[in-house]
Amino acid sequence: MTEYGRGQGSEPWHPEDPLYGDGGWGGQQAQPGQQSPYGGQPQHHPEQPQQPQYGDWGTGEHPGYGQAQQQYQQQYDQQQYDQQQYAGQAQQTYDTQQQYDTGTWATGPQPHLPYTGDPTDPYPQQTAAFGGEQPDLYGTPDAYPPPEPPSRRRAEPEPKTDWDPGPDQGEHAFFSGEGDDDDEPGDRRGRGERRGRGGKSKKSRNGCACLVVALVFGGGLAGVGYFGYQFYQDRFGAAPDYAGDGTSEQVTVEVPKGASGAEIGRRLKAAGVVKSVDAFVAAQSQNPDGDSIQAGAYLLKKQMSAASAVEMMLDPKSQNNVMVTPGQRNVAVYNKIDEKLGLESGTTRDVAEKQYKSLGLPSWANNNGDIKDPLEGFLYPGTYPAAKGMKPEAVLKEMVTQANRQYAQYDLAAKAEALDLENPLQVITVASLVQAEGKTEDDFRKMAEVVYNRLSSDNTETNQLLQFDSTFNYLKGESNIDIGADEINSNQDPYNTYTNKGLPPGPIGNPGDEALKATLNPTDDGWMYFVATDGKHRTEFAKTIEEHQRLVDEFNASRDN
Repeated sequence: MTEYGRGQGSEPWHPEDPLYGDGGWGGQQAQPGQQSPYGGQPQHHPEQPQQPQYGDWGTGEHPGYGQAQQQYQQQYDQQQYDQQQYAGQAQQTYDTQQQYDTGTWATGPQPHLPYTGDPTDPYPQQTAAFGGEQPDLYGTPDAYPPPEPPSRRRAEPEPKTDWDPGPDQGEHAFFSGEGDDDDEPGDRRGRGERRGRGGKSKKSRNGCACLVVALVFGGGLAGVGYFGYQFYQDRFGAAPDYAGDGTSEQVTVEVPKGASGAEIGRRLKAAGVVKSVDAFVAAQSQNPDGDSIQAGAYLLKKQMSAASAVEMMLDPKSQNNVMVTPGQRNVAVYNKIDEKLGLESGTTRDVAEKQYKSLGLPSWANNNGDIKDPLEGFLYPGTYPAAKGMKPEAVLKEMVTQANRQYAQYDLAAKAEALDLENPLQVITVASLVQAEGKTEDDFRKMAEVVYNRLSSDNTETNQLLQFDSTFNYLKGESNIDIGADEINSNQDPYNTYTNKGLPPGPIGNPGDEALKATLNPTDDGWMYFVATDGKHRTEFAKTIEEHQRLVDEFNASRDN
């Protein structure tokens, strides 16, 4: 038979226990207040050996012993079951708190089994001390059942009947400071001690963090709103624009060749003429003649409406430009620049003579000491800004720069060699002669052939004399078609092609693009002579002296009529 009282339980004996006192051995239970007939001593039977009073119950049997043992076993089993239920409840409460503190709180209903006691429990008023010491009701250290050995006891956490989140009930761990890395899960005392030492609480720190997040979020919303408004204005709102015809303050705006409406708008906005580029582009597109704005300099007013600016730029009176026409001589260009810049007559010509080396001429220019004007042939035809306040050298330099760009498109050194010319400057000189003597594009190619045929060493018709009136008029600064033979033959100036063989020292004007192309691609029909039969617009060509004389007779006849 198993020994009872050795590690089987830890509950004390109750006075109503059937084995308490003397009457347990005879099958009669002692009633409260009734004295045992044996005076508190155990009953002995002669058939059974003497049994110890407690500790070791032996193996003998007694008729009352089985009933008492069975009743005690049932009560003891019920008590063990109740203890296990209570322990499970306590463990469940502890696990629930652990889950909350560590942030692993499970969703859904949580089982909670309150301990209400068992109606058959003979000790309803006695609290079980799980794992604790039991009172010795027998007054001896070996009372039945003896306490559980300390090594087999299990520490039981303090039972909690409900969850207490603390003074800030219902507050999330993020705002109360729980769940931070420096706190152990469930360590409420440690957090209290840290706050108690005067340090800033986690609630305060997290509150500041929330404020910062709110400010950043609010600022972000404000930024999104602002840029969204700007996006809407840029895409769908009216472009900013001034009203009216502008102030009394005038400015000059230069428009380069080939500039788009947006580029013109940017220049006008930078000068303070219009308020926005978009406003100008819109006004230009709405004006039927808006696309006809030309390159050049414009004298405009500040703070004009975009529509007014477009109208003024279309008015020739607002244009402050110098236009160089094909074949125009430098002296005429200088006079125009003086006029546009409001300078004394001759100012620009004086600058050209003194500063021509700093204006960007190519290295092969001005290679002859007899050249009258080193810039002749390098003020390329086109429209150039020239408004008051500008320097004449700036205007001249822009013209020379344009000539360099145009001439660089051709390999003039190679072309000169192919055409039996000495250098690129002679190519430009031929082009200037073609431009001066020809009247149409078709004339230019024939005129170029006349020049090359007369320069040829085997020319027996004119003996390499060009005999062009244009060269004599250049040296005279005139444009006279009626030149007497005595005047021409008596002048020995290097530019007089009647008295000097070959080309003049340099160009006699500024050839245009068509004349230059014709110079590089002349006809090959044998033309040697030409006559302006109407004196102005019509030029006829001849291959022999006889044909030429017939053309001269026609010209004279037309003059007499």
